[in-house]
Formats: sequence, C-alpha cells, structure tokens
Amino acid sequence: MQSSLTPFRVAVIGGGPAGLMAAQTLAQGGAQVDLYDAMPSVGRKFLLAGRSGMNITHAEAYADFVTRYGAGAARLKPMLDAFGPRDVREFVHGLGLETFVGTSGRVFPTDMKAAPLLRAWLHRLRESGVRFHQRHRWLGWRDDGALRFAVSGGAVARDGQGGGSAIA
Repeated sequence: MQSSLTPFRVAVIGGGPAGLMAAQTLAQGGAQVDLYDAMPSVGRKFLLAGRSGMNITHAEAYADFVTRYGAGAARLKPMLDAFGPRDVREFVHGLGLETFVGTSGRVFPTDMKAAPLLRAWLHRLRESGVRFHQRHRWLGWRDDGALRFAVSGGAVARDGQGGGSAIA
C-alpha cells in the first residue's frame, strides 16, 4: 500500500563518508535527499586515504576489534554493534566489490583502490534519488529557515523544497 504522504526532504551537508552514509540511510528510509559539498567533487579525502591501499576494516574477532578504540571503546561499542566490521565488508560487497584479508588482518578491496568503491557508492546514491550539489559552501541558516550557501558568483538560499534564490 502506498502512502499518500509526501516524502520528507533532507539536506546533508558534506560529501565525505559520513555524509554519503547519512544520505544513503535517509534515501533508503524514503527521504528526498540533497547532498551539498563545498568541493567540486565528493569523497576527495576518502580517495586520498585510499591512495596507499584501501584498508576498510579489520578481520579479527569482534571483541578484539572493539578494543582498538581504547578509552572510547565503551562509548563507541553501541554504534559498532549497530554497524561493525562485518557490516562494512557486506556494504562493500553490496556495491559489487570483493575484499580480502591481508597478512596483517586488515581488510582491503581486491583492487586495493578507493576510486572503484567511491564510484559504485555514488552510482547507488544517484539511483536512489540523492541529488548532489557541489561547490556549495554552507553559511548557516537564514531567518526564514532556508539554508544559505556560498556559490561561485555570490550566495544562494535553498528553501528545503529544492528551490533556490540569490541572496543580495
């Protein structure tokens, strides 16, 4: 049965891995998602991190894995319980990429590169309706609740309904 409710619209600020995962989760939940990033392309630091080999997680026993977070382990454990190292591997496999465990116990995509993983992820996001807005540096909120962004040639406000207007 289809709902007659209009899907809610969400803006995600930042196109790093956390922003991409937030956009994916929101889109899977039925939201219309607009992702804004100040850079000309999303995932730039993700690509840099993967230049020397894309270590995505560790393959040791979960109890040992949690201890890697030291003093923060107790605080982070509920989040790791919800999305842990096995989930990370399943996420990568779901994008159509295989992984392997290195001699160090670290897990890598088979081709050892970040770019194919990012391309597959962005393809999935676009197919789920996520709209990307690059070169939009967030400036804060306008008095009427619109998001304010610096863009080339000035500034723009986004009203949450996908509309924009120039700001004088």
